[in-house]
Amino acid sequence: MKNKKQYIHANGKLLLSSEYFVLDGALALALPTLKGQTFTFDNNSNSNVILWKSFDEKKELWFEGIFSLKNFKAIETSDISISNRLTQILTTCYELNNSFLKNKKGIAVESHLTFPKNWGLGTSSTLIYSIATWAKVDAFLLLEKTFGGSGYDIACAGADNNILYSKKNGVADWANCSFKPTFKNQLFFIFLGQKQNSREGISYYREMEIKDSLILQFSSLTKKILLCKDFSKFEKLIDQHEDLVSSALHLQKVKDLHFKDYWGSVKSLGAWGGDFVLVTSNRPEEETRNYFNEKGLEVFLRYDEIIKK
Repeated sequence: MKNKKQYIHANGKLLLSSEYFVLDGALALALPTLKGQTFTFDNNSNSNVILWKSFDEKKELWFEGIFSLKNFKAIETSDISISNRLTQILTTCYELNNSFLKNKKGIAVESHLTFPKNWGLGTSSTLIYSIATWAKVDAFLLLEKTFGGSGYDIACAGADNNILYSKKNGVADWANCSFKPTFKNQLFFIFLGQKQNSREGISYYREMEIKDSLILQFSSLTKKILLCKDFSKFEKLIDQHEDLVSSALHLQKVKDLHFKDYWGSVKSLGAWGGDFVLVTSNRPEEETRNYFNEKGLEVFLRYDEIIKK
């Protein structure tokens, strides 16, 4: 009997607290996003290859490749670095599950992003989660053997709610939580337009000496941020978080770099430097939007426009 098409959707992600330090066990608050990536896996009879096509948020083809079903190596590709990465992922899936694609005559894969690739919302994590689900392997183990990282983004990919995430003794641990700030209409997400390389950020972090007391401080801040019901206290907490990361990693705060005259708080999310930031504002949305637009930052999103409910 012919198998049905398999559809898999993976959420994007934003890390609200404990960026970097989540790698060493700090409790982190992570928010799955409305935008993500959807995959379709279908039989393609008697082709003996995997036909792969990836489309962006404008439905434009941005990658395509043909891979051997025997060894997963690219026969044709529009981008050799991407095809090499896919070969690594598919090969690892087979190593983790020897029945993966066994007796298949051919496969057609299509992926569709619903956010721009440069936004840093999880092009890689949605890929890993979706392929792992398709291949019936552990997504966290697949991540560990390919891209590396804390895994919070993998947890977000399949989550129905906000999550509290930590990594204990190398094992992912997370639980659904309810982060519903009463002041969400005063929270906005701005894309800085300078895509950051997460692996480079992790490498930089690994050069630092991280004390256990720091991990405890970030875990404590995460809990306070989650439970905070007061807007001004929330601003103080995220300012404290920025100060702590800046001091520990010798990185300049994004507000000091770009927004010294801004009236609200500004918090980096994930790898510091160029992806999304969270900003707070006690002024009208239009005035807040105009401030960032005048600095050439056009991607200005309200909380409900990007965070999964």
